[in-house]
Amino acid sequence: MKILISNDDGYLAPGIVALYEALKEVAEVEVIAPEQNNSAKSNALTLHSPLYVTRVSNGFRYVNGTPADCVHIALSGLLDYRPDLVVSGINNGANMGDDTIYSGTVGAAMEGYLFGVPSIAFSQVDKDWVQLESAARKARDLVLAMMQQHLITSTPWLLNVNIPNLPYADIGTVKLCRLGRRHAAEKVIQQRSPRGETMYWIGAAGPVKDDADGTDFHATAQGHVSMTPLKIDLTDHDSLGYWAQTASRLASGLQVAST
Repeated sequence: MKILISNDDGYLAPGIVALYEALKEVAEVEVIAPEQNNSAKSNALTLHSPLYVTRVSNGFRYVNGTPADCVHIALSGLLDYRPDLVVSGINNGANMGDDTIYSGTVGAAMEGYLFGVPSIAFSQVDKDWVQLESAARKARDLVLAMMQQHLITSTPWLLNVNIPNLPYADIGTVKLCRLGRRHAAEKVIQQRSPRGETMYWIGAAGPVKDDADGTDFHATAQGHVSMTPLKIDLTDHDSLGYWAQTASRLASGLQVAST
């Protein structure tokens, strides 16, 4: 079993170190992660500047790019083998609901999925790495159970997993969940620079809007591990019929306008 680990907090982050230590007990593990923190980089790739790979004393490799860069170059030429599983994390804070759209942690796992490799994004619900070793043990338990049940095959899938910051014995079972929703982000923060220029800082994520039973927010609030299967297809299939009629009217209007 060969596992590629990446993250968005950087190769020095406690979360990736803990995940590596836990997973190396059950598989051959390689770490290729960003040089710096790349939170909220989603699926961004670096296309207009070169990428460099550096190996450090503990065997980890870091890339001067995004989480998706790390997995992309690993799977498209850097590694001389194809890993059986791509794992991203453990992230410093939750990636639930709308967070998954922005998350670099999920972006790294998604890049693995796009290359046809089963992939998991792991996050802790709260920041500051409280009970990190417990989260890493739970991540290892999940990967090991998947290995034993022959779920890690040539068929790709993408999972988003969030683990409560609790002692190992107090963490509940894995709950299959849908994504919840957040309200819109908080207002942008404006500041004045020393040169008198206006600076803008993106505001905090919005509060939870949908944390009903069955969502990732609800499961983790009850002390459970949330597990949500994700897909890449962004097509609004339910609205295709409506837009088919609209597209027909638009086409007719454009034809009239052109004459």
